[in-house]
Amino acid sequence: MAPDLVGSSPLRKEDRRLLIGAGRYLDDIRRDGMVHLGVIRSREAHARIVKVAASDALASPGVLGVWTAGDLPELIRPLVTAGAERRRPYSMPVLAGAVARYVGEPIGIAVADTASHLADALAVITVDYEPLPPIASAERGLATAARLHAQWPDNAALVARGAVGDPKTALAGADVVVHETIRHARLAAAPIEPRGVLAYDDPDSGALVVVSSTQNPYRVREAIASVLELPVERVRILVPDVGGGFGPKGAVYPEDVLVAAAARRLGRPVKWVETRREDLTALGQDREQVHDVTIGFARDGRIVGIDATFLADVGAYPLQGDGLTLNTVNHLPGPYRVPAYRNAGTSVVTTKAPNAAYRAAGRPEAVLVMERLMDLGARRLGLDPADVRRRNLVRPDEMPYRPGLTYKDGVSIAYDPGDFPAAFERTLALFGYEDWRRRQKARAQREKRLGIGLGCYVQGTGLGPFEGATVRVDPSGKVYVFIGVTAQGQGHATTLAQIAAEELGAPLDDVQVISGDTTLFPFGMGTGGSRVAANAGPAVARTAREVRQRASRVAAELLECAAADVRIERGRAHVAGMPDRFVSLGRVAQAAVKSKALRGIGEPGLSVCTYFYPETVTWAFGMQAAVVEVDVETFAVRLLKFLVVHDPGRAINPMIVEGQLHGGAAQGIGAGLMEAVVYDDGGQLLTGTFMDYAIPRADDLPPIEVELIEHRSMINELGIKGVGESGPISSAPAIANAIEDALADLAVSICEVPVTPAALFRLVRGGG
Repeated sequence: MAPDLVGSSPLRKEDRRLLIGAGRYLDDIRRDGMVHLGVIRSREAHARIVKVAASDALASPGVLGVWTAGDLPELIRPLVTAGAERRRPYSMPVLAGAVARYVGEPIGIAVADTASHLADALAVITVDYEPLPPIASAERGLATAARLHAQWPDNAALVARGAVGDPKTALAGADVVVHETIRHARLAAAPIEPRGVLAYDDPDSGALVVVSSTQNPYRVREAIASVLELPVERVRILVPDVGGGFGPKGAVYPEDVLVAAAARRLGRPVKWVETRREDLTALGQDREQVHDVTIGFARDGRIVGIDATFLADVGAYPLQGDGLTLNTVNHLPGPYRVPAYRNAGTSVVTTKAPNAAYRAAGRPEAVLVMERLMDLGARRLGLDPADVRRRNLVRPDEMPYRPGLTYKDGVSIAYDPGDFPAAFERTLALFGYEDWRRRQKARAQREKRLGIGLGCYVQGTGLGPFEGATVRVDPSGKVYVFIGVTAQGQGHATTLAQIAAEELGAPLDDVQVISGDTTLFPFGMGTGGSRVAANAGPAVARTAREVRQRASRVAAELLECAAADVRIERGRAHVAGMPDRFVSLGRVAQAAVKSKALRGIGEPGLSVCTYFYPETVTWAFGMQAAVVEVDVETFAVRLLKFLVVHDPGRAINPMIVEGQLHGGAAQGIGAGLMEAVVYDDGGQLLTGTFMDYAIPRADDLPPIEVELIEHRSMINELGIKGVGESGPISSAPAIANAIEDALADLAVSICEVPVTPAALFRLVRGGG
């Protein structure tokens, strides 16, 4: 066995190729005879489509076709049909035929021989609309008589609920009761590479090949096969290098099917590449929630109960069902003992882009509410915010703690082993909490004031139902690991190779991880939900272990010893205590094809495929702390210090884990200080470029310090807890708490993020 690979930080195996410019992204891929597709998108938020005038475009040079829903009978089947008992029935068309429900919804396509000819054609296509009432917010969606989906009695898609104990009675006996309305803005994922699709028929295999910048090739495969009525085995999805995903690229979009349909109709390769404006308009968005919440405290700071409701603006189609709202319901109590709790989240459809599961999906909203309540309660009680948290954290002797709620997989929630109070104290010590409090007092009443903010969370990670892996040793000695999860920068090619190399006893350099081809690996659940290391990791470990056992049998035959006496290290199989008596792993793989030692197994070669099915999710604790400087004249906010502490269970590659937390925290800082997707009252998008949608720049961020505190998970044998989504969960709450703390003498209550200078000006000057 290769010693101590798991837990070490070798350099990422995938980076050299990317750094020297050898990466291969969707738009780098060409095919002979390839043509270009563009999407005709609705310019109205809600309207009947009267006419699409395309005669000028069809007469333009290089244009091969302009098609709307009526011209493409192969697209009569909807992209999404939903009618489960917990949600109202609806269908989402590939192309809107009669009614457009958000600005940017596809209503037609144009295809031309070059990208420039395509742009010219799209510029002369006009659409006549009959406007319908826009629904610009969740609150308005419940109040208006207008219906986004005509068959519904109102615009509420579904309700997610959770409850434990009797919060009404608990609140009646509380010494201090805090009631607030707290809002989280709508966010865009803004990956550095927008989406793209290339499709063509492979004459040799007869397959429809679709190359997609996606996080979930299997979901794309199923959607294309369903809409075009093809056998799934005739659709092959390839995923090239992907320049960021963050969750929304895990959804299926109309363009995935449109490009495939156009390629089949024309008999030529067809490519579509999204513009940045299209990305900000039509890529799934997330986070827009408004909470009405009441919390009660005993005089010593203990929580006695929480009663809450919230509205989630899910855009035109509730594609995520109750998954994201259940995340919010289940994560709101966080790492605290809450004896009585009730929450109900209503998903409301509006005339905005559909919602998607953006990094951490439902958790940052919950933590914003809970962590704001903790600070508001501390102020009312006259206690330090750290003390209020100390008095409510779940204790290690209560583990596995059961908050009394049920996760969205139907399993009762039980927190994994951990020591929340110890991690909390470690964070305060690393952060220098008491020192910052002293410095804050020294600068009181100055123009530029200091504020300190904390944010704690627990996170359900590693949702199933499964992930698998095939591990194969080549006669050359190289080890190939085939997986169903794809990467968008997370480092899978390194971390999963570390697991395989350690379990198999192969050199890390000899292990290659291969993904992104539905033909090479048939099943997968996609990348997202902090699930790859927690699910694919154990699958790789189990599979490599089985390959090792088979290799030991074959090596024993070659070395004329008992299988129990075989040791496999650094790519060699040798007799225990006799390292000079060995055969290479490649030689063992070559012999394994015909070896009688594998007769009992019933399968030749050193190639095994297994799947790991977790019983439920793992639960990780984390915390972030921030110091801000707020100018009370201009209300400019400068972030001075930021600390991230997280429990990954067991870090496969600590450097990569820290990198994930760095990136996630940067996104969370953006949510706290500047990011917001804004629509006007007519449903028109106002933040359609990076001139309008602000994301953090390097000079907006201080050095982000990261500390890992490991308590192994009880759900999988590697002890892994998820980390990919953890970074942004408590960043915005910590920042909001810090800004309010800096302005404590001005009696400011911050109940919405992002906290911009303009918003602070309105709060302080009494403008709302």
